Amino acid sequence: MSGVNDIRSAFLNFFAKNGHAVVPSSPLVPRNDPTLMFTNAGMVQFKNVFTGLEKRPYTQAATSQKCVRAGGKHNDLDNVGYTARHHTFFEMLGNFSFGDYFKERAIDLAWRLVTKEYGLPADRLTITVYADDDDAFNLWKKIAGLPDSRIIRIGTSDNFWQMGDTGPCGPCSEIFYDHGDHIPGGPPGSAEADGDRFIEIWNLVFMQYEQLPSGERIALPRPSIDTGMGLERIAAVLQGTHDNYSIDLFGALIQAVVDRTGVDADGPMKASHRVIADHLRASAFLIADGVLPSNEGRGYVLRRIMRRAMRHAELLGAREPLMWKLVPTLVREMGQAYPELTRAEPLITETLRLEETRFRKTLERGLAILEDEARDLGRGDKLKGEVAFTLYDTYGFPLDLTQDALKSRGVEVDTAGFAAAMEQQRAKARASWAGSGEAATETVWFSLRENLGATEFLGYETETAEGEVLAVVKDGVQATALNAGETGAVILNQTPFYGESGGQVGDTGVMTGDGVRFRVTGTNKKAGDLFVHTGTVEEGTLKPGQALALEVDHARRSDIRRNHSATHLLHEALRLVLGDHVAQKGSMVAPDRLRFDFSHPKKMTDAEIAKVEEIANTQVLENTPVVTRLMAVDDAIASGARALFGEKYGDEVRVVAMGEASNALGWSVELCGGTHVKRTGDIGLVYIDQEAGVAAGVRRIEAMTGAAARRRLTEADRRVAALGQLVRAQPAQIEEQVQKLLDDKKQLERDLADARRKLAMGGGGGAAGASDGLREVGGVKLLARAVSGIEIKDLKSLADDGKKQVGSGVVAIVGVTADGKAGLVVGVTADLTGRFSAVDLVKKGAEALGGKGGGGRPDMAQAGGPDGGKADAALDAIAAAIGQA
Repeated sequence: MSGVNDIRSAFLNFFAKNGHAVVPSSPLVPRNDPTLMFTNAGMVQFKNVFTGLEKRPYTQAATSQKCVRAGGKHNDLDNVGYTARHHTFFEMLGNFSFGDYFKERAIDLAWRLVTKEYGLPADRLTITVYADDDDAFNLWKKIAGLPDSRIIRIGTSDNFWQMGDTGPCGPCSEIFYDHGDHIPGGPPGSAEADGDRFIEIWNLVFMQYEQLPSGERIALPRPSIDTGMGLERIAAVLQGTHDNYSIDLFGALIQAVVDRTGVDADGPMKASHRVIADHLRASAFLIADGVLPSNEGRGYVLRRIMRRAMRHAELLGAREPLMWKLVPTLVREMGQAYPELTRAEPLITETLRLEETRFRKTLERGLAILEDEARDLGRGDKLKGEVAFTLYDTYGFPLDLTQDALKSRGVEVDTAGFAAAMEQQRAKARASWAGSGEAATETVWFSLRENLGATEFLGYETETAEGEVLAVVKDGVQATALNAGETGAVILNQTPFYGESGGQVGDTGVMTGDGVRFRVTGTNKKAGDLFVHTGTVEEGTLKPGQALALEVDHARRSDIRRNHSATHLLHEALRLVLGDHVAQKGSMVAPDRLRFDFSHPKKMTDAEIAKVEEIANTQVLENTPVVTRLMAVDDAIASGARALFGEKYGDEVRVVAMGEASNALGWSVELCGGTHVKRTGDIGLVYIDQEAGVAAGVRRIEAMTGAAARRRLTEADRRVAALGQLVRAQPAQIEEQVQKLLDDKKQLERDLADARRKLAMGGGGGAAGASDGLREVGGVKLLARAVSGIEIKDLKSLADDGKKQVGSGVVAIVGVTADGKAGLVVGVTADLTGRFSAVDLVKKGAEALGGKGGGGRPDMAQAGGPDGGKADAALDAIAAAIGQA
């Protein structure tokens, strides 16, 4: 049981057997405490349970919580590698009671675990209690049988825990292990307590009071237990060492570094090996929990950790990126306990490789510049702040890295000059914004971005979190508060809400706090990376400084994810079916549907649409993982990733891969910052609803996925069934039956038109006051009729029939439509076209109908007019023209 994995399992199994729920580790990015940069203790995920804001289905719990202390007030970064027990990443074993058992059972469980389960000798253990905690003192005597001399009363804050200035608090009791008199140091509370002989292995917090703002401390109605045991520390004890870096886990990681560099792990470069091993764990777990390297916030802390390790790799003589090659060893050692590490291995590997590849160039150039600038500086001198800022701004050298590189020379950095250079750059950015043509209403966002910094997006990993309100905006102006019923915008330090970009709509949901409820109706990104949550205050008053619980509309986000992932599948399927010329020209990803515009010169056939749909759904049924990587944009495109239309990319990009391919990152590989499903099968179903043209050479498909696609297909099935009943046919015969009915309809229409023509030329069907038909004008036969119920397009065939009827003469037919308009056709037999022109005659008739012009040939011409009531007048005008010829 001496291996780290065995020790962890033994702890959790022990408490499971004793009625505790084994709760998975929460992410390193706290989702319930916006004031914390990283989860730094086992109780963080239970904070709201302890305060009563949250209920869980259990009252006893045990965890192995992953923790990071590398930023803010909990920062061990500078000590890592040079001491035996400092880490940026560590695991905290803990058991918790939420108003269930208290001191006696907590002490009994702890003593049984360390002495029975772990087999530590009682004579090596020393206990501390808070100075006036007689209950704990007496319980340790009773349960452990320890003498008074081994139960030490400590009156300092080290043995009294507080969540904050107010709230739950209580005395602590610590268990110390004595490594032996061969190691310098004395027992806790003594003058030599800072030595390494007596090492604290477990802290039990007895949460029994509430600290009031007045300073009064009152008893909690349901006292609770919160304990913490560093896994690395207890492993060192159980493995017979006082050095955490000598345990099996670190031994495996350090050996991997030795294998890659050939440098002795216990020689002069011992600290570098330890830094790399420790920082590898921190970097990998942070990336797995959604943190990516950047120049602000958590991403900046990650970048500092990564680059510190990478600099030590360079000190070990590694000439190529090293960190990413160590990931398989880490996954082998810790992946079983933390599946997220295995799941995120491709992202971790690519992120480390990319960062180290870029940083090696940065390091080389930066150190060369630093050497030139600092060559003449001696101990006590200062490097110019402008130089340090150039290294930071241009070469990605964090200020502390510059300071660290100069430390051995005794040279400092002019931090005031560095700050002044930073402000000068911001002033240039403000001027650039002012001249960019942005609307005046947008300037508020730039000002907020400059003052508050970027919003940290947590939404790749979670849909719920806590955030601190940094600012509120009403009517385009920063305000002090938003009251119930008012609409405005909220800026937070961090958010799980996706801001509309890349074609994907923004998230909606709710934000709640103490007496406050804000309904988020939309989320946008302003000034680059400032997330703006618009909506309405439904309850209370919303002010800066408040902590809010943030909850994205899960069902809506899930639908959006399905549709976004489907656009990637459809994009690749379109290329396979239509050709490599297909490129995205725009998209819209909403919860109910997706729209995808692409380059293609002609309408898609039904067969092509069906094939695209089939290919996309084949990928859905394969149910392969959707893998996200962070890559350099040039490397990503070189590897086959497709850049999307209208998207702006930085030096580093998220690459989303779906499906399996033998010689590529995946079947579909695209640069994309949107949210996606975990596996292609989560899409459920892809249904192409329609295809149409939107511009020259650009087509558009609209599609649905999941439940929306199923509803549309169900609706279509119902319509088909109803149609089958109407035409009295089974579904398979509906098309044939409908075609037969259409053919019958066409035949009936032809028969009806023939009957109407015959009736019209036989004298029937004439309009009131119509001519009787055939007459003679100036020795020329004139067949003149006004008819109704005849299509205007059929008037020429009536004129042809009339010409046959008269043999030699002129035919004039006026057709009056149902809305009172008229069409006119004049035909002249071939023997008379020398005397009469049908075009001239039709113009005379058109004038009478209120129309103008007319056209055709000398033997047949056509015109029209708005006044069908003048049909007889039009025929008379034509007769008069013939008589005058």
